[in-house]
Amino acid sequence: MQVVSGVLQLLGALGIFLYGMKMLSESLQKVAGERMRGLLSQMTSNRFKGILTGVAVTATIQSSSATSVMVVSFVNAGLLTLLQAAGVIMGANIGTTVTAWIISLLGFKVDISVLAVPLIGLTLPLIFSKHAERRALGELIFGFALLFMGLHYLKDSVPNLQGYPQVLEWLRDFSSNGIWSVLLFMVIGTVLTVVVQSSSAMVALTLIMCANGWIGFDMAAAMVLGENIGTTVTANIAAMVGNVSSRRAAMFHTLFNVCGVIWAILLFPFLLRFVGWAVTIGGGASPLSAGGSGSLPIGISLFHTTFNVLNTLVLVWFAPQLVKLTTMIIPQRGDSDDEVFRLKHIGIGMLSTGELSIVQARKESVVYMRRTYRMFGMVKDMFETQDEKEFKRLSERINKYETISDRVEIEIAEYLGQVNTTELSEDGGAMLQGVL
Repeated sequence: MQVVSGVLQLLGALGIFLYGMKMLSESLQKVAGERMRGLLSQMTSNRFKGILTGVAVTATIQSSSATSVMVVSFVNAGLLTLLQAAGVIMGANIGTTVTAWIISLLGFKVDISVLAVPLIGLTLPLIFSKHAERRALGELIFGFALLFMGLHYLKDSVPNLQGYPQVLEWLRDFSSNGIWSVLLFMVIGTVLTVVVQSSSAMVALTLIMCANGWIGFDMAAAMVLGENIGTTVTANIAAMVGNVSSRRAAMFHTLFNVCGVIWAILLFPFLLRFVGWAVTIGGGASPLSAGGSGSLPIGISLFHTTFNVLNTLVLVWFAPQLVKLTTMIIPQRGDSDDEVFRLKHIGIGMLSTGELSIVQARKESVVYMRRTYRMFGMVKDMFETQDEKEFKRLSERINKYETISDRVEIEIAEYLGQVNTTELSEDGGAMLQGVL
């Protein structure tokens, strides 16, 4: 019964933490979302600017998954090329490490949880305000408070193993199989991140497990590598119903992180030693040493940042080759877009945020208009042809175009209906009416 209670407490704490992360990210997007989307569309002329943009956007909205989904939406709408999106994705990997630093510096060094309840009380007038900006600010503070409240409960729900020598010995044996243990903990990190759908939450849980003696610094670092693979699943899910370009952008994210993990595993001992040396340079004890338990959260955060920065510095020069590999894995289908039912810029069931959805619908409407224009050109050819076989062929093509156009029209209308249910700015509402 005690075990069941402990598991439920852990799940509840994780739920509070995840909800806090979600609310914090969404409120930051509301506060700075339009500026972030503008930055994404304007500051991606080359992959190096894209990297800086990805770092800035992800550090601001505190979610690499949100940035990745946003990038997939931009590619889906035709606003970014795959190579431009590649730079933003690389930068997003670096930007997401800011969350780990916030948790390790504030969540372990300072007990912010005592301020959580007063902060929640202070946000209530803001959350129920009629002004959208005040509501967003209230949600931001509320999410921040929940985040650290969840972290506090997480730390309490993961027991310290110093009082359980048998379990501690079993885990030590489990972690002492060299490269096989590293690979196993990497897979565990990947699977858990796929299940939780948040690499930040898993990094926080890894920090707590390491601090409480469940795993050593090396196995925690292996889990962090796995979490970098698991976090790519969110963008791939978002892209499943998108077009070929958006699926390629999501696949690039996976390839980029997997390639990084491969070289990191090969150089794993050297990376650990470098991080240990860097922590000692900063005045702390090496997390690899027996007396370095106090430096474990900082060490893991530094490992997370070091891996992602080095991975970007190495693979940015191979971005065109990775893009080419991505296009080989997900090839363009051979059928003409005019001859089959296919939405080019919007996906069935895939709804982006705000004005971006309207941009996608507008681009899809232009494709629809061009198809209709070509269909009327065939009607003209039917009146002019004297060949009975050609007349029949044109008639069949017109019927096919008509069927496709009718289906596309319905999909665009339904998509715009979904967009109309979201919160739009005044300009967004005007854009929506223009497309309708």
